[in-house]
Amino acid sequence: MLSPFSTSAGHPFDPTFYLSHAVSNVICFVVFGQRFEYEDKQFVFLLDVINKSFRLVTSAPSQMKNFFPGLMRILPGPHQEGPKYMKELINFISQRVQIHRESFDPNCPRDFIDCFLAKMEQEKENPTSEFHNENLAVTVLNLFFAGTETVSTTLRYGLLILLRYPEIEAKVQEEIDRVIGRNRSPSLEDRSQMPFTDAVIHEIQRFVDVSPLAPPHLVTCDTHFRGFSIPKGTTVVPFLSSCLHDPQHFQTPRKFNPQHFLDERGSFRKNEASLPFSTGKRVCLGEGLARMELFLFLTTVLQNFHLKSLQEREEIDISADVRGSSKLPRPYNLCVVPR
Repeated sequence: MLSPFSTSAGHPFDPTFYLSHAVSNVICFVVFGQRFEYEDKQFVFLLDVINKSFRLVTSAPSQMKNFFPGLMRILPGPHQEGPKYMKELINFISQRVQIHRESFDPNCPRDFIDCFLAKMEQEKENPTSEFHNENLAVTVLNLFFAGTETVSTTLRYGLLILLRYPEIEAKVQEEIDRVIGRNRSPSLEDRSQMPFTDAVIHEIQRFVDVSPLAPPHLVTCDTHFRGFSIPKGTTVVPFLSSCLHDPQHFQTPRKFNPQHFLDERGSFRKNEASLPFSTGKRVCLGEGLARMELFLFLTTVLQNFHLKSLQEREEIDISADVRGSSKLPRPYNLCVVPR
């Protein structure tokens, strides 16, 4: 990841491309057991289809399809492209699975696909097993959706926020220098000793609120909740923004304020209303991986570079560009200067 930033040092650039490719390569290594060069044609194709799919899934027409499936099925519009994108992604994944099968060794799994194939082999006599080809493809698809677009968008938004608040950037860098230094790369074990950095990352997620609507859930039995009767089979869509911007839990909900996650002594403090990954049994599958990526990517960039804006800080707009059910940072360029 540092190489593209170093190449661009001193020159304005849009970080979208680099962040998206760096984050996606982490998922590729976990799932496929390999990383791709940024210009690899297969990799570029995969990211292009994922990007289009994410934009489509979070668009207003697609959200309408969740509420009025029968009507939206017959109406023309961009939401009709969804099946085509899904087919392209499933075909790509199926090709990678076939390559794995040809060199598969159940005693030496190399990645997620190998582990899933090993479990399929163990349960091949079980007719009700959840480990089959269709679930393998869908699970890999979910990992990519959970761990690519949302994470890269959060990082991109986070860098914009730090451009707006250079004093926060400086304080994170001071903590990096004190805990990690300059002679080794950050590791996940460092996070417990870096309360301010941890608070900044949590506040970025809270403030950014990339996906205000969690995936739809289906009520499994007749339920009574706070005076409401919710019949079995009802579709419920959690509105995460109602928690992330609740003034009862966050003193300044509309402002970026890392103190929301710090106590009086400067120690990290959890907040029960911080639910960017939703909650319960259907919490985001990629939560652990996403938190790891956010910490390691952000600390690695700030360990090695100062961020410089092309605008006066007061002119930097950190309000969201709302598109359908997703929130994106407004387009921007930045400069990085080696520390």
